[in-house]
Amino acid sequence: MADEKQVKPRGSCLGKLVVLIALLGVAGLGAAVYFIVTPQDLTDIKGRTSGLTAPPKAPDLAAVLKKSIEGNYPISLSEEQINLYLQQTLAAKQGGLLGEFVTMKGVRVRLEEGYAEVIMERSVMDQPLTLSMYLKIDQYIDVQGRTKGALVRGGDPYFPNDPRLEHLIRGGRFGRLEVPQGFLLLVLPAFEKLAGVYQNELHLGFEEMSRITFAEGKLVLDPRADGGDLSPGVNGTY
Repeated sequence: MADEKQVKPRGSCLGKLVVLIALLGVAGLGAAVYFIVTPQDLTDIKGRTSGLTAPPKAPDLAAVLKKSIEGNYPISLSEEQINLYLQQTLAAKQGGLLGEFVTMKGVRVRLEEGYAEVIMERSVMDQPLTLSMYLKIDQYIDVQGRTKGALVRGGDPYFPNDPRLEHLIRGGRFGRLEVPQGFLLLVLPAFEKLAGVYQNELHLGFEEMSRITFAEGKLVLDPRADGGDLSPGVNGTY
């Protein structure tokens, strides 16, 4: 009897597609981890000193804000002034189980047109890491008819021209990887703890002011009920 030829089954297209998708998933995960552990570039931030030279003394922001409210005039705070104030007033220390291996190096603020980015700079076993959160201002009219501004988490939508996807908001960055707003829940306790340290300044700057504007390199605050003139540098540039 003649030997029957054994035909080897060929791999199906579906099986190859599954393998390809799995490989792409692994590669994507590896790339995401790489960008997460790679700290973002902070050299463009004004007021971030190296420690080699004595930095200029920052203004007392709480006192500046209080004078603005009492005098009823707008002020403009630069990115440099805010970061110098954070550097000279924040005694940051990492707690918890990882406290022995994690060092808080500082908090920075980058001011862009329409939003701010608050960045935590840490060192894990001498490896620098950064986490950041985007913040925007929600202007509204309260029940008494006064203009008010509320600080809200998140930046611009990923797809601003598609109403079906307008809920997908840019939240911040883990290292160099930009993440959606929902991922901020993983780091929210750390940012809430930071907000508690500056509760007085946040109250004066974002609850007592009528109009708040994030602009390139500056924060403009106006306590006047009618909003007044928000031209940069008017009456209260510090």
